[in-house]
Amino acid sequence: MADVVILGAGVMGSAMAMPAAHGGAQVALVGTPLDGAIIQAVRGGQAHPRLKIALPDGVEAHAADDLATVMRTPPRLVILGVSSPGVDWAIDQLVETLRMPVPVLMITKGLAPGDGRIEVLPQRVAREVERRTGIRLPVMAVGGPCIAGELAAGRDTSIVVTGPGAAVADALALLAAPYYHARASTDLIGVEFCAAFKNFYALAVGAVAGVLEVGGAAVNGGQMHNLSSSVFTQALRELAVLVAQAGGDVASVYGLPGAGDLYVTCLAGRNSRMGRLLGLGLPYSRAKAEHMAEDTVEGAQLALDLGPTLEGMMGSGALAAAELPLTRAVVDAVCRDQALTLDFERFHR
Repeated sequence: MADVVILGAGVMGSAMAMPAAHGGAQVALVGTPLDGAIIQAVRGGQAHPRLKIALPDGVEAHAADDLATVMRTPPRLVILGVSSPGVDWAIDQLVETLRMPVPVLMITKGLAPGDGRIEVLPQRVAREVERRTGIRLPVMAVGGPCIAGELAAGRDTSIVVTGPGAAVADALALLAAPYYHARASTDLIGVEFCAAFKNFYALAVGAVAGVLEVGGAAVNGGQMHNLSSSVFTQALRELAVLVAQAGGDVASVYGLPGAGDLYVTCLAGRNSRMGRLLGLGLPYSRAKAEHMAEDTVEGAQLALDLGPTLEGMMGSGALAAAELPLTRAVVDAVCRDQALTLDFERFHR
């Protein structure tokens, strides 16, 4: 019997096994159909192939086909660690295996378009499971700066968990570890917008590296840290507009879910690498096809998924287009292959 079931054996799902197992909980790490090599390695007592570290005692690895057996006895918590494109698959798995309400914690980052608005994924998961099974799930989300490799190594990590109060309290107790500093938040909307859009805006901050490569350092060795910081600040300003419009708490933008998570995302990773390519002047389609064909670039995927909805909301007046110049620039770059222009005539107004 597993106390915690983690669906998705990628880096973040697997890293969550560390705090989950710290207090002695039995953890079932269930891979997706794409995680076969990872599950095989962990089952064989080897280090996780991507985390480069062995998972702790108390963690059992299972193939996707084992989920029904693992869920036969309901766990105390299910953690969804699939990628955003895998959410529909994860919903199918929950529908097929759940027989009673079980708290679900989503570490998946993403948003979904719907009828001229933007929906957060925990709401979508809860709605779809209830529609198809009649079971009302408490679905939570996590936000904040959390690099999977650092969490797996037991480095100090500070995050927030948001959702129904009782479920959040139980999740915090299950995940208690001296290096995993988790606290409760009541701002599901704001936390989820920050978690998703930080990848989107990291494209723009990352573009400065490409701009610097094209232009080169100044004669005195000066870099472009001022520009990078200004784009970072503009990203927070526009994220606050989006969060406020959606009904979230703008305070989340300037805390761990927003500024904290955007900072760590800009330091490295797929979104920053794609931003650099855009800053070099490559059209998005070429940058993706020639340099990152095998990578999921979450910020670019969000632009593709939500670009039409964002533009529709700006056109209807639901969003003030004049307040979102960086947002429009990223959408144009990803959705239309336009140059990603960091136009300061449109910023800081």
